[in-house]
Amino acid sequence: MITLINWFEIPVHDLERAVTFYQEALGVTLRRETVAGIEMAIFPHTKPATGGALVKGELFTPSQAGAVVYLATPDLATTLERVAALGGACSVGPVVLPHDIGTIALIIDCEGNRVGLHQPA
Repeated sequence: MITLINWFEIPVHDLERAVTFYQEALGVTLRRETVAGIEMAIFPHTKPATGGALVKGELFTPSQAGAVVYLATPDLATTLERVAALGGACSVGPVVLPHDIGTIALIIDCEGNRVGLHQPA
């Protein structure tokens, strides 16, 4: 079986600020690396699951337009409280999805990116 999505990158201007935002909002630790001259903070994941990172570099510009990445959270309400306390904002939701998919919300992070949050049903 082929996994169509295997990596995502969230552009940032201030990597330190973004690392603090995501670590505190999601209650995780990001792993710092520099790959091909690009500063990264990698979200925890186990292979073969999809992985991703915050990225700072000339080719990356934070935006509220374009693709939306959804990050998992076991407690959406608590995560949204943390997002607000860290200077982010909820722009849509929470929305309960049909068919036991769960609940989602869209946030604007500390860098100005639109990012989705998903709490499984």
